[in-house]
Amino acid sequence: MSKPVILCVDDEQTILKSLKAQIKGYFGDTYNYEVAENADDALELVEELVEENVKIVIVVSDWLMPGMKGDELLIEIHKKFPNIVTVMLTGQADKTAVERAYELANLHGCLRKPWSDEDLLSLLKSALAMT
Repeated sequence: MSKPVILCVDDEQTILKSLKAQIKGYFGDTYNYEVAENADDALELVEELVEENVKIVIVVSDWLMPGMKGDELLIEIHKKFPNIVTVMLTGQADKTAVERAYELANLHGCLRKPWSDEDLLSLLKSALAMT
């Protein structure tokens, strides 16, 4: 049986590397960590993992990305896979987009960039308690 997955989505490579390193540094080998650079890749990856019976526990997504915005991505994921916990990480999301994500994607939480290690890990721990 494969380990559950935490998926991080951001169009900036440096953010993805930092996020993955922080999360893996804390949770270690308990989870597999996947990344996607845009919403389309993220949706494709989620579909593939679900088809392979791999449990995705959390999707952490940036808001401002080319193409589909993060709130739209998280709403789409929640519609198809309501058991996946959604988290938004953003420096630029407007209040309306965040409110939409809370309402339509059952958003667990939203962190502003730059985030602190403590805030990120606290949010993820509370999200994992829901899985």
